[in-house]
Amino acid sequence: MGRVASGVVVLGLCLGTAALAGPEPTPDVGGVHPYRGAVLVEMGSGKVLFSKNADLAWPPASMVKIMTVLVAMDAVAAGEVSLDDTVVVSKWAQNMGGTQVWLAEGERFPLRDLLEAVLVGSANDAAVAVAEHVAGSVPAFVERMNAKARSLGMRETELHSVHGLPPSRGQSVDLMSPRDLATAARALRAYPEVWQWASTKEAPFRDGKFTLRTTNWLLHWYPGITGLKTGFINLAGFGVTATAKRDGLELVAVVMGAAGKRSSLAEASRLLDYGFETYRLVEPVTEGAEVGALISVSGGAEPFFRGRAAEGIRLLLSREEARDLSLEVRVPGQIRAPVTQGQVVGAVVLMRGSDEVARVDVRAPRNIDSVGFLGGLW
Repeated sequence: MGRVASGVVVLGLCLGTAALAGPEPTPDVGGVHPYRGAVLVEMGSGKVLFSKNADLAWPPASMVKIMTVLVAMDAVAAGEVSLDDTVVVSKWAQNMGGTQVWLAEGERFPLRDLLEAVLVGSANDAAVAVAEHVAGSVPAFVERMNAKARSLGMRETELHSVHGLPPSRGQSVDLMSPRDLATAARALRAYPEVWQWASTKEAPFRDGKFTLRTTNWLLHWYPGITGLKTGFINLAGFGVTATAKRDGLELVAVVMGAAGKRSSLAEASRLLDYGFETYRLVEPVTEGAEVGALISVSGGAEPFFRGRAAEGIRLLLSREEARDLSLEVRVPGQIRAPVTQGQVVGAVVLMRGSDEVARVDVRAPRNIDSVGFLGGLW
């Protein structure tokens, strides 16, 4: 591959006290736990940063609507329905109790407006209208919700409704775990529209005759909050699935079975605080980025090229066990033609002292043909 040493470039990341792969937080994070179960997860990787009864199957109440929105958006992505579809409200949807936007049988709304009402206003009637439009009936939509849960590995999820209201006599209660709710929240990352709704404090509905107001009070005061959904029924207590982002680090905290709404939100904010104070996301290299010095091509139709990172490096670092990191781009000063697109010509190596932390290949971005002796004379 030619000379290497002269092509080494070292970039200090100056991470201060950040460190790699810190320990799992101890069970006493946040002190006494005034809830039944909770989990804190990094959104990108799914790494669990804190858990307490994370696999407890517990009624999610209105947090079940995270799954309602997810399945509806899957249908939009598949081309089955459009956010601009007109949804005609049924009598069943009109008669749904609990929190609602007072839909009337025969009223017509764009699907996007009803999904916003589900996520911002926690509207049970809107959830039913969405389900009926997407799947033809609520039971058919619920089947999709459970199938989606299985496909995501949500082992404790068993859903019977699209809204999370208390079950009627003879019906079963919805069940999800804190871990399952975090998984559902992560799946919603595929849909940017959802996060516009999730971060909305107030929005007009029915041409401004009604105002949707978020049930997620964290939107009013928690720095970096992006969503997502609260829930309450007597059987479940209070819960929240809270998402937030700071300095590129995205977290989701789920609290279930708290005694009060303020308590559930306070505990979620404490978990988020713990995550942001303890961890840092470092992405020194992105996939396809040009890296290192120019590489000379001996006997090539082009004299130089710069390699590209075959993959990105993305690490969640603990601040408590920090070591300074350095990034080394190890490429030769010169190679001989021909060069093939995608050919490995070096490596990007993330180091901590003398220890290698991560490595990705550096590849040639294009073909470079050889130039023969006569061609070189011209």
